[in-house]
Amino acid sequence: MNQTWPINTVADAARARITTARVAAAHGVPPLERTRLGAALSARLRRCLTKGGTWQFVLTVARGSLRVDVSPSPASPSLADGERPWCVTAPCPEPAAGPVPDAVAGDPTALSEALLGADEDTALVLERLAEQEELVAFHREELHQTNQGVLALHAELDAAGRAQREAFAAERAARREAEDARRRLTFLADASATLTASLNHEEIARLLPALLVPEYARTADVWLFDDAEDERAPSGPRPAAAVIAARTGRPQYAAAHPGGLPGVDDQPPSALHPGRSLLCVPLPTRGAPLGVVTLTPPGERWNPDDAVMLVELTRRAGGALDNARRFEHNRDIAETLQRALLTDLPTIPGLRLAARYLPATYGLNIGGDWYDAFRQPDGSLITVIGDVTGHGLHAAVMMSQLRTALRAYAVDGGSPGELLTRLHLFLHHLQPDLYATAVIARFHPGEPVLTWAAAGHPPPVLRGPDGRVRTLDAKPGAMLGIPLDQEIADHTVPLEPGSTLALYTDGLVERRAQGIDPGIERLAAALGACRAEELDADLDGSAERILDPMLSDSERDDDVCLLLCHIDGHAGSPADSRPRPGS
Repeated sequence: MNQTWPINTVADAARARITTARVAAAHGVPPLERTRLGAALSARLRRCLTKGGTWQFVLTVARGSLRVDVSPSPASPSLADGERPWCVTAPCPEPAAGPVPDAVAGDPTALSEALLGADEDTALVLERLAEQEELVAFHREELHQTNQGVLALHAELDAAGRAQREAFAAERAARREAEDARRRLTFLADASATLTASLNHEEIARLLPALLVPEYARTADVWLFDDAEDERAPSGPRPAAAVIAARTGRPQYAAAHPGGLPGVDDQPPSALHPGRSLLCVPLPTRGAPLGVVTLTPPGERWNPDDAVMLVELTRRAGGALDNARRFEHNRDIAETLQRALLTDLPTIPGLRLAARYLPATYGLNIGGDWYDAFRQPDGSLITVIGDVTGHGLHAAVMMSQLRTALRAYAVDGGSPGELLTRLHLFLHHLQPDLYATAVIARFHPGEPVLTWAAAGHPPPVLRGPDGRVRTLDAKPGAMLGIPLDQEIADHTVPLEPGSTLALYTDGLVERRAQGIDPGIERLAAALGACRAEELDADLDGSAERILDPMLSDSERDDDVCLLLCHIDGHAGSPADSRPRPGS
């Protein structure tokens, strides 16, 4: 289908517009597309009428589409230079159901009816538009509700986020506080164990600043009142807060601003250190304070929890110092008593004696080890070394009684075995629950023989003049004091000039992890390593050289006693002579 006609007037344009609408409707063009087609055509025709002249209108329906062409008419060549041909198309989904109407006649009534009929498409479009507007309004309301919900959800999420962040912050703060508290408690426990492990008050006074600086204090000064008479202790004025702490027994804080520390009194700044904060804590004891610890903070101010911990640590340090001083006092008394119970050795021509006694490094340094050497009426020399079970004052007193009893029995004479047998009966009846071990060796003038007896004691060690060492391990008697009837036998061994006999207690040779035999072997090796001229010239020095490798471990839980008896190499045997003052 193809229709063409000229357009000169408004009526021509109206007919073209109406014809196009009818043809489009006949070929099934949707109302929306018809409206778009009509609107575009009306705008073009209005433009053509405005320019004037004659225009050619062509309406073509072919191959499922409707096309409208508007171009200048050949009768108006002047329009062809300034205007390009214009066209618009619309799809035709179906062929015309009936005859295609012709162009509208020029009757005004027909044109009016056709124009009113053409507005039906507009009405359909407007109706469709109204439906879409309602739908848009509905969706707009839905979108508004959704947005309100989203905003409310965002507000809830934001509040939940803030609450979660606050909870995390509180948890981190609580974890940090718990970690700080754990750190303080761990430090307090470790520092307390370190301080209480020592029984030397000077060492405790040195340890306390080393534990606190630099983590908990920039500086730490320990002022012990009893050190005022010690020339080595630093002297000089003390801060007023330290003096107040010493007088009142309460911690004092001296600074330009109040510290607000629990249990601590605030004081003005120190005149000695006006620009520094001082925490002065007394070292308490059962009575008056022993001293004052003056601390400066590691930062600008003290942490209250750290201050509480420092006060507690200082209180424990005061207790450790008090215990150490009491122990040192009792140890001094015990050592004085122990030394008083040990006798001086006699001087015998041709026989040299040297003894060493070392108290245990634990306890009160008083025990039951003893040594003795004395003459019998027949001129022989009795040497004895023994060990009463246990430690402490009771063992020392029992040791003294055994020593006195042995000297009393020796006045009546008797061999070493007989003397030990009598001591056994004495101890069994005197102290049924107390036991002892002992070795007695007798040197008789004019006889190159050593007589000895042992009761439950480590065997003597004898070094010959050639340096060979033997252990005198003949069968000994049982311990003294056990509920057993026994007669302790004597043993003899040849004694050559230059020989050395070593009597000792188990504290010298016995170690818990090794037993006693390896220790006896070490003692024999140390004795054998001594040169003969050294033993002749300096027996005391030889005793020291024997002890050094035997006591390489610094801590001992038992007393150590060593007695060396050396026959001069140039003498035949010990000669009878009067005892002289001990060495």
